[in-house]
Amino acid sequence: MKTQLCAARKAQKFLLATLVLFSLCATSNGVLAGQNCEPTKPSLESIRRDLALAASVAEQLDAMSERDGTKVVLIARAGQNLSEYGLRYSHLGIAYRDDAAIGGRGAWRVVHKLNQCGSSRSTLYRQGLAEFFGDGLFAHEAGVVVVARSIAARLPQQLKDDALLKTLDEPRYNMLAYPWLGPYQQSNQWAIETLAMMIEPAVNTRESARRWLRDQDYRPTTLQISPLTRLGARLTSAHISFDDHPFGRRMAGQIDTVTVDSVFAWMERSGLGSAPLRLRTLTPGRPQPWVNTGT
Repeated sequence: MKTQLCAARKAQKFLLATLVLFSLCATSNGVLAGQNCEPTKPSLESIRRDLALAASVAEQLDAMSERDGTKVVLIARAGQNLSEYGLRYSHLGIAYRDDAAIGGRGAWRVVHKLNQCGSSRSTLYRQGLAEFFGDGLFAHEAGVVVVARSIAARLPQQLKDDALLKTLDEPRYNMLAYPWLGPYQQSNQWAIETLAMMIEPAVNTRESARRWLRDQDYRPTTLQISPLTRLGARLTSAHISFDDHPFGRRMAGQIDTVTVDSVFAWMERSGLGSAPLRLRTLTPGRPQPWVNTGT
């Protein structure tokens, strides 16, 4: 079923035929992971928009691959409204083009980490774009940063290696994990630490990944979160903790964590990737080029 859904690229004419399959899949743990386990039935319109976005993003990524040889991108979705914190995207994955997929026609795969139903545990996933964007969206758009060609060539093979992807995976999940210390790991943090390992051969532990990221001038986002909000979150949400944050900054309401927006800014600043692109569903019959609009 997952393979069929991934084939949604270049196939908007098949969207209606896929709705029933997708609505069944949307109740599985793989799709609900990272959300509270409240059973909801997606509307046909929301499913249609999700699949349309997935197909359009795949089409645009294919065009970039044919034009520039793009094979690996960081890809983000807006699963919730984070504008209160000045953020656009909520979740990050690493996408690569698998040229051997779907009978040799090729398809885009996304590797990413998801929290299990608001619990304190997480799992790694490899999904197609239809599944990645079918997890409930606040905004139907994708954030994309093209990984620099100088390092992207060797990444697809690494991204296919399940054992390698687990090297720096820490199942203890904290949505607001501190980037530089502590036992937890959140989704965006796994992606950036794993990217560090794939770029730098000397990186083989989380500690060495953190050192490398510091040396490369990665700068986490500082969220302003009041004591009352922190207390409420800690008491009611198993996937949120603050005990790994430095005491002084925590008491001042300064919570440093890895966000998509901070990763995108760092990729461009460091020369490891392109300026962020914002991809939306193209209007049928009126193809538009992707635009560099930042995050």
